[in-house]
Amino acid sequence: MSQALPERIADPIQMEVFSNRLLAIAEDMGSILIRSSFSSNIKERKDASTALFDAKGRLVAQADHIPIHLGAMIGAVETILARYTLEEMAPGDAFICNDPYLAGGSHLPDISIITPIHHAGQVRFFAGNIAHHADVGGRTPGSTSGTSRTIFEEGIRLPVIRIARAGVIDEDLLALIAFNTRDPEERLLDLRTQIGTNLRGGNMLTALIDRMGWAVVAQAIEDILAYTRRRLLNRIVALPDGAFTFERSMDDDGFPGEKVPIVCTVRISGEQIELDFTGSGPEARGAINLPDSAIKASVYYCVKAVLDPGLMPNQGIIDPIRIFAPPGTIVNPRPPAAVAARAVTSNRLCGAVFGALFQALPPERVMASCNDSTSATSVSGFHPKRGATYVYPESMGGGAGAFADRDGMDAVHVHTVNSTNLPVEALELEYPLLLEEYCFVPDSGGAGRHRGGLGMARQIKVLADGTLFSARSDAHIVSAPGVFGGKSSNVTRILRNPGTDREEVLHSKASGLVLAAGETIRVETLGAGGYGAPHERSLDLLAADLREGKVSQAAAELDYGRDRVLQALERNLI
Repeated sequence: MSQALPERIADPIQMEVFSNRLLAIAEDMGSILIRSSFSSNIKERKDASTALFDAKGRLVAQADHIPIHLGAMIGAVETILARYTLEEMAPGDAFICNDPYLAGGSHLPDISIITPIHHAGQVRFFAGNIAHHADVGGRTPGSTSGTSRTIFEEGIRLPVIRIARAGVIDEDLLALIAFNTRDPEERLLDLRTQIGTNLRGGNMLTALIDRMGWAVVAQAIEDILAYTRRRLLNRIVALPDGAFTFERSMDDDGFPGEKVPIVCTVRISGEQIELDFTGSGPEARGAINLPDSAIKASVYYCVKAVLDPGLMPNQGIIDPIRIFAPPGTIVNPRPPAAVAARAVTSNRLCGAVFGALFQALPPERVMASCNDSTSATSVSGFHPKRGATYVYPESMGGGAGAFADRDGMDAVHVHTVNSTNLPVEALELEYPLLLEEYCFVPDSGGAGRHRGGLGMARQIKVLADGTLFSARSDAHIVSAPGVFGGKSSNVTRILRNPGTDREEVLHSKASGLVLAAGETIRVETLGAGGYGAPHERSLDLLAADLREGKVSQAAAELDYGRDRVLQALERNLI
């Protein structure tokens, strides 16, 4: 919903104060949603986001949670406004949706609740939140199998529907949704929390309008969007004109086979910026296709992160950016293509966008490639204490790319996924599982003047027969490249029963494996690329790597040379 915005800021101080008030409301909504939820995926892993929109559907504030969720909430609000007039919305109404093709969603487990906020009889805002539900049905527990071939295999599809009318929740609809999943109690409780979260946000918004007056609020919104847009345009115009292309690849399209390229060309001309994904691979057979809302959220995040990380996340970022993704490709699938594992592709696409944008920047601002992936797993079985089916989802990060002045961060999520790992205490309390190891993966970061961040390992033992395991991962073949002579990372591995005579290396999209009590699953994620030639690394940094066990002596001798390693070891003895 791009609209012309005024360039003059009526009151810069008022704008800044008001912007932080809106952000505080969005953040408070996020805290309420996380603290009040029932499922461990939301209350512990924080796989949820909140945002505020004005009555025109423009994003005015987004809490700092999961970047990929932004596109789905934008898509939900746009779909609502295309279907209903503001006059058809009553105070206390709430809308629910999740479908990528029918309601602007990104994949079915991410369910959005959007609530119109009335003041003096008129819709002034929309409060929105989105939460990843551990299961929404489909053929595989967790509803995120990378081997699904159509969206019909992935769970219950929700177009935009009123789930509450004038403050009264539609209990029949709520039950219909919940009992099409494997853990209806979780769904019922978490969806009620989502509805209540928006009501809390609405109360704070109406109190803000009462205090400031609508005329002041309306002007402040215009000022915020104008300021953000102008600030981004200033960053764009400072870049050199030209076309900059970078390519990253997926291991396969969800099933073993050829690599699938993701190509990004950034075209800059004055204040204009276009991101063109022509050359990307065809629509995938598996569930790694990236729907419209997800590619938009990924691109908005990338432009903000590279050009101006401190920029306020609102419509002012969105309006200047143009995106072209050829239809029928992995970055613009046609219904009913499967999309459950879209986060894996989103992160790889971000790697391509970063690589293209960095070509327009000086070397000191360039970052080596990150892990550009997320290794997500789902474990499911019968919970004897609850007497019901449980579904435990987990997503794991890896290394972040090295910079000109520092090593990359170890074991972090990058790009559009920003959830935490489930703490061991919560995991073993909630599920019949045992976490055997949780650690860095030595030698996983690319060598260089500055080393790429390390990947992480997580090994879980199942304690009951008939436990189901599925994965949606990538970078088992394609590593993260370094820059300016830096070396590439390792690759990801998923092992069944590691260290035993039954050890088995699993495909990145292993789905529906049945495990017996005592079996283990180990996920080791990739690190990131290094920056600069390895021989330029200081002996002090190399000595610290050896001392802390982040790099083995054997690997260090290969990457940095035996003489330098011996010198570094001598420093560790002093």
